[in-house]
Amino acid sequence: MELRQLKYFVAVAEELHFRRAAERLYVAQPAVSEQIRKLEAELGVRLFDRTNRRVAITEAGAALLEEGRRVLAQADAAQLAARNARERAGARLRIGYLPDSLPSSVPRALQSLAGAAARVEISMETGPAVRLIQEVRDRQLDLVVAGLPAATGGLHVTSLGHQSMVAAIAATDTRAVAPALSLARLDPSRLVVMPRSINPAFHDAVLSLCRDAGVAPALFEVPEPRVESVLLAVASGAGPAILPAAVTDRYAVPGVRYVPLEDGAVAFESAVLTHPDAENPATDAFLRAVTRFAPAPEARDANGARPALRLAA
Repeated sequence: MELRQLKYFVAVAEELHFRRAAERLYVAQPAVSEQIRKLEAELGVRLFDRTNRRVAITEAGAALLEEGRRVLAQADAAQLAARNARERAGARLRIGYLPDSLPSSVPRALQSLAGAAARVEISMETGPAVRLIQEVRDRQLDLVVAGLPAATGGLHVTSLGHQSMVAAIAATDTRAVAPALSLARLDPSRLVVMPRSINPAFHDAVLSLCRDAGVAPALFEVPEPRVESVLLAVASGAGPAILPAAVTDRYAVPGVRYVPLEDGAVAFESAVLTHPDAENPATDAFLRAVTRFAPAPEARDANGARPALRLAA
């Protein structure tokens, strides 16, 4: 098995479309098809079920996808480590992020890099979105993980896909045991929020969902722009909070439970913003790793359109 074959396979598995995979790889479609056929022949399994209208990954393909992403990430990290070995000082990667919406793909990518590129010095800084984005323009940060829409003019945008939303509810609230909630059922008179300047895209997405659901809660803004402050306010009875689903992996406060929000299934998009003239090998390796660990693109129909979102009753 060659790394090239693995790279082609991962591209097809993520796009579920041979032409789009070829465009992503900047190669001709027949070359992609040929390498996939060779890989299937070598492994003795079928990786994709193909028809004239769709491509679906098989069980064997799904198993290979998880390991393939890991192998390619390690290969990138190994290349970065080799380049750094030629330098007297290790590479530096300066990352800005928003405290409430760091996708799980980011720490997974950082762990992948750290495992094979120990000479990379990684520093992370949190703060308001506008300031962090400007620091990327000023070359004070190598990249920022931010929410969209944002003031991205002049910067390169790498999408990390959409995050769903969850409601953080006091454990004493009877709705905290629901498998999922709509905003209309939650119907909060007050929502606990961080200052809008921290993450304008997410703040505005929450207000938009409230308007669509016909609810108009008062906003209780925590004095410190930290997720822990929001959760402590929820636990103390200040009201529920709407947060990106990523917080469930990183924050737990006694007395608070997370309930999936039906209205916010794909309401918030995360992205990595970088300077277009950046020449930092660590930044390039991070981008390759984080896109592999990001969620697969949304399914599309035969015309390339996203299917309508279906919510639970």
